[in-house]
Amino acid sequence: MQRLTILGATGSIGQSTLAVLDGHPERFQVFALTAFTRIDELAELCTRYQPRYAVVADTSDIARLQSLLTTTTTEILAGAEALAFVASHSECDTVMAAIVGAAGLLPTLAAVQAGKRVLLANKEALVMAGSLFMQAVIEHGATLLPIDSEHNAIFQCLPCNYPQGLASVGVERILLTASGGPFREFNAEQLAVVTPAQACKHPKWVMGRKISVDSATLMNKGLELIEACWLFNAQPEQVSIVIHPQSIVHSLVQYVDGSTLAQLGNPDMRTPIANALAWPERIHAGVSALDLFQHQLDFYPPDEQKFPCLRLAREAMKKGGTAPAILNAANEVAVAAFLAENLPFIAIPQLIEAVLTQLPMSPANNLDTILTADREARIVAENWLSQYHSGFVKSSY
Repeated sequence: MQRLTILGATGSIGQSTLAVLDGHPERFQVFALTAFTRIDELAELCTRYQPRYAVVADTSDIARLQSLLTTTTTEILAGAEALAFVASHSECDTVMAAIVGAAGLLPTLAAVQAGKRVLLANKEALVMAGSLFMQAVIEHGATLLPIDSEHNAIFQCLPCNYPQGLASVGVERILLTASGGPFREFNAEQLAVVTPAQACKHPKWVMGRKISVDSATLMNKGLELIEACWLFNAQPEQVSIVIHPQSIVHSLVQYVDGSTLAQLGNPDMRTPIANALAWPERIHAGVSALDLFQHQLDFYPPDEQKFPCLRLAREAMKKGGTAPAILNAANEVAVAAFLAENLPFIAIPQLIEAVLTQLPMSPANNLDTILTADREARIVAENWLSQYHSGFVKSSY
């Protein structure tokens, strides 16, 4: 019996994870569930799954959750330390790391340091602290399995000895697919007036608001490029982005002999989740098999002029050090402002580039340095927003 802590249980990844677990009650048991603001939904999940622990963001939410739990003995905890506690608990075997953004770094790292089987859906943990994170995986004997559909596809297409180095196993490059988001055919005039509602309506995937906006700007693919470099020990130039609107081919790996291996499937996150939960076995995910006769597959290169976030992410990875953490923090501020209708869609990359330009890169050799860079980037980003609203900054995209 595998006991799971699900960090971010009320989000789309958390819900898909629980759906896979429902199909295999003999194999999996919920140990802990966490949520940020969706307390009512967390209460429903606790009543259904009877976890030993439930974790909320703030102590003020404990009483509210407790009042909703009348048929469970679940212990309720709150705060960042509680997240790390349930992620590293000795009775937990596997951690689904699905907290969105920088908030997921510390509990995910705690799970790695406890030697857990970590199912990584929080790409920001690697974006912010890739070197430290991967070093901790090795030092503490953790098992790290990617959940993003693209990275899980790459994982499935690589030989088991790929950690020795991509060149040594005959890999020439990784092709990371992207749907292109809802605005892939928009011109500059259309992009200038898009709304949060439009950006959050992804053509293929059901996702949270923040990651939906990242998909629309292609920043999500930029973050995934950084994540792929750390996961598969690749250089940025070894990872190419391919726009594939149908989201059927989830990613590809090209070999020096001319072979290209791809993982295909219907766009459903239960597939990579089931793959990681049972690895190296295969279990039923509740997803129907792909009908090849129903699909036309298209591929083309991204337009980095129209979507500069992809360029900014690649440049940040090449710079290294704290640059990816600065990129991520600035992006989180920019996306939050856009969703609050305080920043135009086309100004998101402008804010990010301004912060990257203003803050110097430092070696990311310890967690304090990384977290300091994150905090400083958010301050600079908020100051830029104030100047933008005061009319001191003009859009250049």
